[in-house]
Amino acid sequence: MRRIALLAGATGLVGRELLPLLLDDSDIEEVVVLARRPLATPHPKLQQGIVAFDQLRNFVLPPVDDFYCCLGTTLRESGSREAFREVDLVYPLTIARMALAAGATRCLFVSAMGADPRSRAFYNQVKGELEQELFRLELRTVYALRPSLLAGSRTQFRLGERAALALMLPISLLLPARIRPIAAVDVARAMHACGKRPAAGRFVITSDEIRQIASKSQVTKLAASTSPHA
Repeated sequence: MRRIALLAGATGLVGRELLPLLLDDSDIEEVVVLARRPLATPHPKLQQGIVAFDQLRNFVLPPVDDFYCCLGTTLRESGSREAFREVDLVYPLTIARMALAAGATRCLFVSAMGADPRSRAFYNQVKGELEQELFRLELRTVYALRPSLLAGSRTQFRLGERAALALMLPISLLLPARIRPIAAVDVARAMHACGKRPAAGRFVITSDEIRQIASKSQVTKLAASTSPHA
């Protein structure tokens, strides 16, 4: 049976890479995107739900099977701790509950390296709280992907990330695999690959594991495309 995927955060760094993977997947019948404004991505499988995220509770989702969450911001962008918690905790949890009510059995979301509800770092604390809350939902399968510093082309300029990448990328091969910067496209590939796994349970995927899953998925895709039966 082909599945219906729900995606929140389709305009972000990881979401922009994940959306075409979902649309190109023959096992996915339809992709429902929640966004504040229409996407310039015409596709016969794409259904766009335009909604103000502070009005999510008034939005009625169609039936869905899988929820992919790539929502996220920074304290600088959000302007306050309260606004940051809205985007990184309240919105994902609200949509996950809506997805569950709409029939979803699986949830895959972008967390962060060091996520821990007891962390002294506010960012990691909120990400840890999100993991904790999503793991409690009555979903069959939940994947928390914990990437290290994300590399990719953002629509918004983030000075802190740009500076960190400038320092870390030249020496990334000298760093432990779990803390090396990771390409957003690799996170998207790993999310997509995990979404095709049949296992039930709660899973935490670390940054080095994300890279391995993404690499394996590319090898599998290349082998399928070069097969004489493809």
